[in-house]
Amino acid sequence: MIRATQLDNGARIVTETIPGVHSITIGIWVKAGARDESAAEQGLAHFIEHMLFKGTGRYSAFEIARRIDSVGGVLNAFTAKEYTCFYVKVLSRHRDLAIDLLCDIFFDSQFEPLEIEKERSVVLQEISMVRDTPDDYVQDLFNQAFFEGHPLGYNILGEIETVQRFSREGIVAFFEREYRRPQHLVIAVAGDVEHQGFVDAIRERFSSIPAVPAVIRAEEFSFRRRVDFHYRELEQVHVCLGTRGLSHLDGNRYVLHVLNTILGGSMSSRLFQGIRENRGLAYNVFSFMTSFLDTGMFGVCMGVVRETAREALDITHRELKALCDRPVGSDELLHAQEQLKGNLLLALEGTDSRMSRLAKCELYYGGFMPVEEILGDIDAVTPEQVQSLARELFRDELFTYTFLGPIEPDDLPAAELTLG
Repeated sequence: MIRATQLDNGARIVTETIPGVHSITIGIWVKAGARDESAAEQGLAHFIEHMLFKGTGRYSAFEIARRIDSVGGVLNAFTAKEYTCFYVKVLSRHRDLAIDLLCDIFFDSQFEPLEIEKERSVVLQEISMVRDTPDDYVQDLFNQAFFEGHPLGYNILGEIETVQRFSREGIVAFFEREYRRPQHLVIAVAGDVEHQGFVDAIRERFSSIPAVPAVIRAEEFSFRRRVDFHYRELEQVHVCLGTRGLSHLDGNRYVLHVLNTILGGSMSSRLFQGIRENRGLAYNVFSFMTSFLDTGMFGVCMGVVRETAREALDITHRELKALCDRPVGSDELLHAQEQLKGNLLLALEGTDSRMSRLAKCELYYGGFMPVEEILGDIDAVTPEQVQSLARELFRDELFTYTFLGPIEPDDLPAAELTLG
C-alpha cells in the first residue's frame, strides 16, 4: 500500500507498506545536486553529502557510525546531478533509532572546520582515484564536453581547484540555500512501515522548515557536434560517443529504453555481440541513456587498443545506422521488452530500491506511477517507434566524441567519424 502526506510547508512524505519484510528503508531526498552549483561551487553538493556524516550537536562521526553499526543497519548517501539522497536501512524494530540518526545529521550537522579539512583531503583523493580509472574518467570528460558551459556538465565530485577553495561559510550558505526548501524535500519510506505512525514521528522536525518558493530549473539546450582527444599513455583507448537523449518527462522515454537495450544494454545486444563476441575487439562495450528533468543524453562507451579503434567505431556506426534504416524484428523487440520488464521487477525486490522509486516518482512526476502502467508502456513500444526515434537522435551533427588514451586526431580524423 502506498500513501502520501504533504505538510503545510510543502514537504512530502510518501510510504509503501510491504507485507512480509522485516526491514525499513528511509530516505531524505533533496531536489538539489550538481546542477544547482555555480562554476565556483563545483562539487559542493557532493562535499556536503560527506560532511553530514562528520558530526552533529549530539554525536561525533564515530558515534554516528557506531550507533548504526550496533543494529546491523546501513546509513549512507549519494549525490546526482539533480538530487541528493540521505538514507538509512534497518530492521523495522529500530525505526526510531533510524529516524533519530537521519534527522540529526540533516538538521544538526555542525560542519566543524577541522572535519572540513579532513574531508577535503578525502574528496581530493576520490577525484584522483577517478582520474586514475580511465573507463570512469572518460565518461566525466564526455559529460563535460556534451554539456559544455552548463552545470549538467559539471563533475559531481567537483574539480581539484574548486574543492580546494571551499570555505565553511560557502558550505553552510549552499546548504541553507538548496536544502532548506521544503517543496524540494521528499521523505520516502518502504518496508515494514505504518504510514500515519511514521508521519507522526517526523512531522514536527520537517514542519519546522519555513516555506520558501520552489526553484524551477528547465532550460533549452543547443546540441552540436564535437570531437575531443585527451592523450594519455594507457594500454587502451577509451571511447565515449553520444547524442541528445530524452528527459524523464518525454513520452518516448520507454521507446528509448527499448532502443538502448537492443543496441548495447546487455550481453545479447548488438554492440556486445558485434564488437566483443564476434570480433574480440573490446572487453567492455555498452550503450547508456541518462535522463534529466528537461533533457538527456544517449551514448556508447568502450575500451579498445589503438589499432582497432577505427574498426570498433565502424561497427558502432553501422549498428546506429541500421536502427535508422530498418525496423527491428519482432523477436528482437520482444526480447528487449521482456528483459526490461524483468530488470524492473527484480530491482523492486528490496526495500531500498522501492524507497528510491517512490522518491523519484515524487520528484519527477509529482506522484506514484504504478508498475503495471510502466510494464504496459514498455509492451506498447513498436518497431516503427524505435526506428523513428533512432532517426531523430542519430544524426552526425548531434554527436559528441571523447577519446582518452594513446590516440591523436591524426589517427581518427573527425571527418571520418560519421554514420555513413
